[in-house]
Amino acid sequence: MQRIILIGDPVAHSRSPRMHNAALQHLGIAARYEALRTTAAELPARVAALRGPEYLGANVTLPHKQAVIPLLDRLEEQAALIGAVNTIYKDGDALVGANTDAPALRADLADAGVDLAGRSVVILGASGAARAAAFALAGAGVGSLVIANRTVERAEDLLADLLIGITDEQGLTASGEPPPTLIALDLRDPDLREHLAACDLLVNATALGWREGETPLPDPPVGPRTLVYDMVYRPTRLLREAAARGAATRDGLGMLLHQGALAFTRWTGRPAPLAVMRAALQETG
Repeated sequence: MQRIILIGDPVAHSRSPRMHNAALQHLGIAARYEALRTTAAELPARVAALRGPEYLGANVTLPHKQAVIPLLDRLEEQAALIGAVNTIYKDGDALVGANTDAPALRADLADAGVDLAGRSVVILGASGAARAAAFALAGAGVGSLVIANRTVERAEDLLADLLIGITDEQGLTASGEPPPTLIALDLRDPDLREHLAACDLLVNATALGWREGETPLPDPPVGPRTLVYDMVYRPTRLLREAAARGAATRDGLGMLLHQGALAFTRWTGRPAPLAVMRAALQETG
Protein backbone atom coordinates (compact mmCIF):
# COMPACT_ATOMS: atom_id res chain seq x y z
CA MET A 1 0.00 0.00 0.00
CA GLN A 2 1.56 3.29 -1.14
CA ARG A 3 0.98 6.61 0.56
CA ILE A 4 0.08 10.19 -0.34
CA ILE A 5 0.06 12.75 2.45
CA LEU A 6 -1.21 16.22 3.20
CA ILE A 7 1.41 18.37 4.93
CA GLY A 8 0.18 21.38 6.89
CA ASP A 9 -0.74 22.81 10.26
CA PRO A 10 -3.63 22.44 10.96
CA VAL A 11 -5.00 19.64 8.75
CA ALA A 12 -7.78 18.04 10.81
CA HIS A 13 -10.44 20.03 8.95
CA SER A 14 -9.34 18.89 5.48
CA ARG A 15 -11.70 17.08 3.11
CA SER A 16 -8.82 16.08 0.83
CA PRO A 17 -8.49 12.57 2.33
CA ARG A 18 -12.16 11.89 1.64
CA MET A 19 -11.84 13.09 -1.96
CA HIS A 20 -8.60 11.34 -2.84
CA ASN A 21 -9.33 8.04 -1.11
CA ALA A 22 -12.61 7.81 -3.01
CA ALA A 23 -10.72 8.37 -6.27
CA LEU A 24 -8.00 5.84 -5.43
CA GLN A 25 -10.56 3.21 -4.48
CA HIS A 26 -12.64 3.88 -7.61
CA LEU A 27 -9.61 3.30 -9.87
CA GLY A 28 -8.33 0.32 -7.90
CA ILE A 29 -5.03 2.01 -7.00
CA ALA A 30 -3.35 0.47 -3.96
CA ALA A 31 -2.60 3.72 -2.16
CA ARG A 32 -3.91 5.68 0.80
CA TYR A 33 -4.14 9.45 1.33
CA GLU A 34 -3.79 10.80 4.86
CA ALA A 35 -3.47 14.20 6.50
CA LEU A 36 -0.43 14.64 8.75
CA ARG A 37 -0.18 17.71 10.94
CA THR A 38 3.35 19.03 10.41
CA THR A 39 4.96 21.87 12.31
CA ALA A 40 7.65 24.08 10.80
CA ALA A 41 10.29 22.17 12.76
CA GLU A 42 9.00 18.85 11.40
CA LEU A 43 8.77 20.00 7.78
CA PRO A 44 12.28 19.02 6.54
CA ALA A 45 11.99 15.46 7.86
CA ARG A 46 8.46 15.09 6.52
CA VAL A 47 9.53 16.12 3.02
CA ALA A 48 12.65 13.95 3.15
CA ALA A 49 10.47 10.94 3.96
CA LEU A 50 8.70 11.39 0.61
CA ARG A 51 11.83 10.02 -1.08
CA GLY A 52 10.94 6.57 0.24
CA PRO A 53 9.49 4.12 -2.31
CA GLU A 54 6.20 3.86 -0.43
CA TYR A 55 5.29 7.49 -1.20
CA LEU A 56 3.65 8.75 -4.40
CA GLY A 57 3.74 12.38 -3.28
CA ALA A 58 2.03 14.99 -1.16
CA ASN A 59 -0.16 18.04 -0.96
CA VAL A 60 1.12 21.08 0.93
CA THR A 61 -1.15 23.54 2.69
CA LEU A 62 -0.82 26.44 5.13
CA PRO A 63 1.62 27.52 6.39
CA HIS A 64 4.22 25.61 4.33
CA LYS A 65 3.54 26.44 0.66
CA GLN A 66 6.60 28.69 0.43
CA ALA A 67 8.80 27.15 3.11
CA VAL A 68 8.75 23.78 1.33
CA ILE A 69 10.45 25.08 -1.82
CA PRO A 70 14.13 24.82 -0.70
CA LEU A 71 13.50 21.18 0.29
CA LEU A 72 12.61 20.10 -3.26
CA ASP A 73 14.81 19.18 -6.22
CA ARG A 74 13.05 21.32 -8.79
CA LEU A 75 9.84 23.22 -9.51
CA GLU A 76 7.46 23.29 -12.43
CA GLU A 77 7.67 26.61 -14.27
CA GLN A 78 4.39 27.95 -12.93
CA ALA A 79 5.25 27.05 -9.33
CA ALA A 80 8.61 28.81 -9.72
CA LEU A 81 6.90 31.94 -11.03
CA ILE A 82 4.28 31.97 -8.29
CA GLY A 83 6.75 31.14 -5.55
CA ALA A 84 4.42 28.67 -3.83
CA VAL A 85 3.93 24.90 -3.99
CA ASN A 86 0.81 22.94 -3.06
CA THR A 87 1.68 19.61 -4.74
CA ILE A 88 4.80 17.43 -4.59
CA TYR A 89 5.26 14.49 -6.95
CA LYS A 90 8.15 12.24 -7.94
CA ASP A 91 10.04 12.10 -11.21
CA GLY A 92 12.46 9.23 -10.74
CA ASP A 93 14.42 10.12 -7.62
CA ALA A 94 13.54 13.82 -7.81
CA LEU A 95 10.90 15.60 -5.75
CA VAL A 96 9.10 18.10 -8.00
CA GLY A 97 6.98 21.00 -6.76
CA ALA A 98 3.85 22.10 -8.60
CA ASN A 99 1.17 24.70 -8.06
CA THR A 100 -2.29 23.42 -8.96
CA ASP A 101 -4.07 26.16 -6.97
CA ALA A 102 -3.77 28.78 -9.72
CA PRO A 103 -5.35 26.77 -12.56
CA ALA A 104 -7.92 25.39 -10.10
CA LEU A 105 -9.14 28.89 -9.19
CA ARG A 106 -9.41 29.82 -12.85
CA ALA A 107 -11.31 26.58 -13.56
CA ASP A 108 -13.78 27.10 -10.71
CA LEU A 109 -14.48 30.69 -11.71
CA ALA A 110 -15.07 29.45 -15.27
CA ASP A 111 -17.51 26.87 -13.87
CA ALA A 112 -19.32 29.79 -12.25
CA GLY A 113 -19.48 31.65 -15.57
CA VAL A 114 -17.22 34.48 -14.43
CA ASP A 115 -15.64 36.58 -17.20
CA LEU A 116 -12.44 38.03 -15.74
CA ALA A 117 -11.35 40.25 -18.63
CA GLY A 118 -11.06 43.85 -17.50
CA ARG A 119 -12.54 43.18 -14.07
CA SER A 120 -11.46 44.82 -10.82
CA VAL A 121 -10.27 42.36 -8.19
CA VAL A 122 -9.34 42.55 -4.50
CA ILE A 123 -7.43 39.68 -2.87
CA LEU A 124 -7.24 39.44 0.92
CA GLY A 125 -3.92 37.97 2.09
CA ALA A 126 -0.40 37.56 0.75
CA SER A 127 0.32 33.91 1.58
CA GLY A 128 1.02 31.10 -0.88
CA ALA A 129 -2.68 30.82 -1.66
CA ALA A 130 -2.88 34.55 -2.36
CA ARG A 131 0.15 34.33 -4.65
CA ALA A 132 -1.53 31.59 -6.67
CA ALA A 133 -4.72 33.65 -6.91
CA ALA A 134 -2.85 36.78 -7.99
CA PHE A 135 -0.97 35.00 -10.78
CA ALA A 136 -4.10 33.18 -11.92
CA LEU A 137 -6.22 36.32 -12.13
CA ALA A 138 -3.56 38.63 -13.55
CA GLY A 139 -2.97 36.06 -16.27
CA ALA A 140 -6.68 36.11 -17.10
CA GLY A 141 -6.59 39.77 -18.08
CA VAL A 142 -8.16 41.52 -15.10
CA GLY A 143 -8.08 45.31 -15.24
CA SER A 144 -6.95 46.00 -11.69
CA LEU A 145 -5.68 43.95 -8.78
CA VAL A 146 -5.50 45.05 -5.15
CA ILE A 147 -3.65 42.91 -2.60
CA ALA A 148 -4.68 43.76 0.97
CA ASN A 149 -2.70 42.23 3.81
CA ARG A 150 -2.03 42.91 7.49
CA THR A 151 1.64 43.34 6.59
CA VAL A 152 1.65 45.61 3.56
CA GLU A 153 5.30 44.81 2.79
CA ARG A 154 4.33 41.22 1.97
CA ALA A 155 1.64 42.50 -0.39
CA GLU A 156 4.20 44.75 -2.07
CA ASP A 157 6.64 41.85 -2.45
CA LEU A 158 3.91 39.71 -4.01
CA LEU A 159 3.04 42.38 -6.57
CA ALA A 160 6.70 42.97 -7.42
CA ASP A 161 7.14 39.25 -8.12
CA LEU A 162 3.87 39.23 -10.07
CA LEU A 163 4.95 42.07 -12.31
CA ILE A 164 8.24 40.33 -13.12
CA GLY A 165 6.46 37.06 -13.75
CA ILE A 166 3.75 38.25 -16.12
CA THR A 167 5.56 40.88 -18.22
CA ASP A 168 8.30 40.78 -20.86
CA GLU A 169 11.22 43.16 -21.42
CA GLN A 170 8.83 45.71 -22.92
CA GLY A 171 6.60 45.57 -19.85
CA LEU A 172 3.78 43.79 -21.69
CA THR A 173 1.92 40.61 -20.79
CA ALA A 174 1.79 37.49 -22.98
CA SER A 175 -1.25 38.93 -24.75
CA GLY A 176 0.73 42.04 -25.73
CA GLU A 177 -1.25 44.23 -23.32
CA PRO A 178 -0.04 46.30 -20.37
CA PRO A 179 -0.35 44.56 -16.99
CA PRO A 180 -3.32 45.30 -14.72
CA THR A 181 -3.17 48.19 -12.32
CA LEU A 182 -1.52 46.76 -9.19
CA ILE A 183 -2.08 48.17 -5.69
CA ALA A 184 -0.84 46.95 -2.30
CA LEU A 185 -2.76 48.03 0.81
CA ASP A 186 -2.80 47.43 4.52
CA LEU A 187 -6.04 45.67 5.53
CA ARG A 188 -6.68 48.61 7.88
CA ASP A 189 -6.19 51.28 5.19
CA PRO A 190 -9.37 53.38 4.82
CA ASP A 191 -8.87 53.38 1.03
CA LEU A 192 -9.57 49.65 0.97
CA ARG A 193 -13.28 50.19 1.52
CA GLU A 194 -13.48 52.26 -1.67
CA HIS A 195 -11.81 49.51 -3.68
CA LEU A 196 -14.12 46.92 -2.13
CA ALA A 197 -17.25 48.91 -2.95
CA ALA A 198 -16.19 49.13 -6.60
CA CYS A 199 -14.69 45.68 -7.18
CA ASP A 200 -16.16 42.92 -9.33
CA LEU A 201 -14.44 40.07 -7.48
CA LEU A 202 -13.28 39.80 -3.88
CA VAL A 203 -11.16 36.74 -3.02
CA ASN A 204 -10.38 35.69 0.53
CA ALA A 205 -7.04 33.86 0.37
CA THR A 206 -6.49 33.92 4.14
CA ALA A 207 -7.31 31.08 6.53
CA LEU A 208 -9.63 33.33 8.54
CA GLY A 209 -13.01 31.65 8.34
CA TRP A 210 -12.16 28.08 9.32
CA ARG A 211 -13.26 28.87 12.86
CA GLU A 212 -16.85 29.99 13.32
CA GLY A 213 -17.11 33.76 13.67
CA GLU A 214 -13.69 34.52 12.18
CA THR A 215 -13.43 36.89 9.26
CA PRO A 216 -10.63 38.86 7.59
CA LEU A 217 -13.05 41.68 6.81
CA PRO A 218 -15.94 42.52 9.15
CA ASP A 219 -19.03 43.92 7.43
CA PRO A 220 -17.54 43.97 3.89
CA PRO A 221 -18.70 47.03 1.91
CA VAL A 222 -19.75 45.07 -1.18
CA GLY A 223 -22.99 44.96 -3.14
CA PRO A 224 -24.79 43.26 -6.02
CA ARG A 225 -22.00 43.96 -8.52
CA THR A 226 -19.48 41.87 -6.56
CA LEU A 227 -18.79 38.14 -6.40
CA VAL A 228 -17.24 37.28 -3.05
CA TYR A 229 -15.12 34.13 -3.33
CA ASP A 230 -13.81 32.50 -0.16
CA MET A 231 -11.12 29.83 -0.58
CA VAL A 232 -12.32 28.39 2.73
CA TYR A 233 -14.61 25.58 1.60
CA ARG A 234 -17.37 25.98 4.16
CA PRO A 235 -19.99 28.64 4.92
CA THR A 236 -18.13 31.55 6.49
CA ARG A 237 -18.98 34.80 8.20
CA LEU A 238 -17.50 36.69 5.24
CA LEU A 239 -19.86 34.96 2.82
CA ARG A 240 -22.89 35.41 5.08
CA GLU A 241 -22.26 39.12 5.56
CA ALA A 242 -21.56 39.64 1.86
CA ALA A 243 -24.78 37.85 0.90
CA ALA A 244 -26.71 40.03 3.33
CA ARG A 245 -25.49 43.04 1.33
CA GLY A 246 -26.70 41.52 -1.94
CA ALA A 247 -23.37 40.20 -3.22
CA ALA A 248 -23.06 36.87 -5.01
CA THR A 249 -20.98 34.36 -3.05
CA ARG A 250 -19.01 31.18 -3.71
CA ASP A 251 -16.91 29.04 -1.38
CA GLY A 252 -13.70 27.18 -2.25
CA LEU A 253 -15.06 23.66 -2.65
CA GLY A 254 -14.83 23.77 -6.45
CA MET A 255 -11.26 25.03 -6.26
CA LEU A 256 -10.41 22.17 -3.89
CA LEU A 257 -11.86 19.72 -6.41
CA HIS A 258 -9.93 21.08 -9.39
CA GLN A 259 -6.58 21.41 -7.60
CA GLY A 260 -7.00 17.90 -6.25
CA ALA A 261 -7.73 16.47 -9.69
CA LEU A 262 -4.60 18.07 -11.16
CA ALA A 263 -2.49 16.77 -8.28
CA PHE A 264 -4.02 13.27 -8.53
CA THR A 265 -2.93 12.90 -12.14
CA ARG A 266 0.63 13.96 -11.29
CA TRP A 267 0.85 11.32 -8.54
CA THR A 268 -0.78 8.42 -10.36
CA GLY A 269 -0.44 9.13 -14.08
CA ARG A 270 -4.19 8.49 -14.36
CA PRO A 271 -7.02 10.90 -15.29
CA ALA A 272 -8.77 11.99 -12.12
CA PRO A 273 -12.38 10.70 -11.71
CA LEU A 274 -13.92 14.13 -11.20
CA ALA A 275 -17.48 12.93 -10.61
CA VAL A 276 -16.33 10.51 -7.91
CA MET A 277 -14.21 13.18 -6.23
CA ARG A 278 -16.99 15.76 -6.37
CA ALA A 279 -19.49 13.32 -4.82
CA ALA A 280 -17.06 12.52 -2.01
CA LEU A 281 -16.55 16.21 -1.24
CA GLN A 282 -20.29 16.81 -1.10
CA GLU A 283 -20.94 14.01 1.39
CA THR A 284 -22.04 15.24 4.77
CA GLY A 285 -20.80 13.96 8.08
